[in-house]
Amino acid sequence: MSDSTPLHNLEARVAFQEEAIDQLSNTLARQELDLEKMSRMIHHLSQRIKELSDGNPLGEDNQPPPHY
Repeated sequence: MSDSTPLHNLEARVAFQEEAIDQLSNTLARQELDLEKMSRMIHHLSQRIKELSDGNPLGEDNQPPPHY
């Protein structure tokens, strides 16, 4: 049998497509993690901006030193 049979061509295409799907899946998983991280960062920054705009630059947990 020759390497250029229709069955061999289909097998090569399927192998290529499986590799492409795996790469896309890995990329999507990384992007989901990045999105989750950025979402948490945005939430944190939004809270910080709210604290600053409310006149509380130290945040809720940070009390000014006793000499203030």
